[in-house]
Amino acid sequence: MVDLVAELKKNPFILAPMAGITDSPFRSFMREMGCGVLITELVSAYGIEYRSARTLELMKFTEPQRPLGVQIFGEDGEILAKAAAFVESMGADFVDINLGCPVPKVVKKGAGSALLKEPLVLQKILTQVKSAIKIPLTIKIRTGWDEKTINASEIVRAAYNSGVTWVAIHGRTRAQGYSGLADWDLVKKVKETSPLPIIGNGDLVTAEKAVKRLQETGCDGVMIGRGCLKNPWIFQQCKELWSQQSTGQVEKNFCQSLGRLKELVDERKDDRYSLLQMKKFVAWFSSGYPNSQTFRKSLFQAQTASEILGGAQNYFNQFDISHQLDTSHEAFLMGGHG
Repeated sequence: MVDLVAELKKNPFILAPMAGITDSPFRSFMREMGCGVLITELVSAYGIEYRSARTLELMKFTEPQRPLGVQIFGEDGEILAKAAAFVESMGADFVDINLGCPVPKVVKKGAGSALLKEPLVLQKILTQVKSAIKIPLTIKIRTGWDEKTINASEIVRAAYNSGVTWVAIHGRTRAQGYSGLADWDLVKKVKETSPLPIIGNGDLVTAEKAVKRLQETGCDGVMIGRGCLKNPWIFQQCKELWSQQSTGQVEKNFCQSLGRLKELVDERKDDRYSLLQMKKFVAWFSSGYPNSQTFRKSLFQAQTASEILGGAQNYFNQFDISHQLDTSHEAFLMGGHG
């Protein structure tokens, strides 16, 4: 059985699960680019219950992705427990429960961050899930439902009482969505009194910021989401800064990296999906560079993978890609997060 705490000590930089983004090919790509523990995008416990083909596809993984957890969501303890048992039977290393998703269609059913409202009820659900599996159980939460009900410390205590291995905290309330700034002071405060390892998450758009938050808060790890969508080398940079081996500068070659990502996507998906994915990733990678909006418009008119890769090569060869502006506020970089 995997020792998740030991894995954090080896590499505390985790790829945040992002809906519609962190599928199997992208997870493999990020592992090759230096990230630590991997978690799938969120999958419905009900989808697992009914063996939905789409749900089962989202859960697929490859051996090089280990240690890997499958993130599930739902509001019913029995259904979540059965889903967790299925995750264990398929060979995943751990189960993660999403308690942070702010999307209305999730929370209106009582799932995602809605479960943060009642810590004692949540504790019963987590205990029920943990009793159904032998592999580790982790959770990802927000700081609370809204600013009047910030209760991350209570949730951590409930998780501890339920046998959870770690708690990842996105430093915003559900009400905030992705607006404002993540409250890292609160994350630090929760960590100082937590009986469990704490993973911090929110606004880690550069390697320097990720390492700084890790060191300042005393967290056991940090989750990076948006940061890797525009800079796929961020995990390599984090590891080098963290180990003080260098200033975190790495050689960047977008065209080479895009070629490798395309290989991984092509292994698992059809041509149409591959084309859409490559357009998305090239668009994200271009964020923060000159004339990127114009480039993205031309990119989405491309009809073949060779057009996309050729256009990317022409675009990125125009300038020094080591200098990328912070555009993390742009709306098209905000999707897919929980």
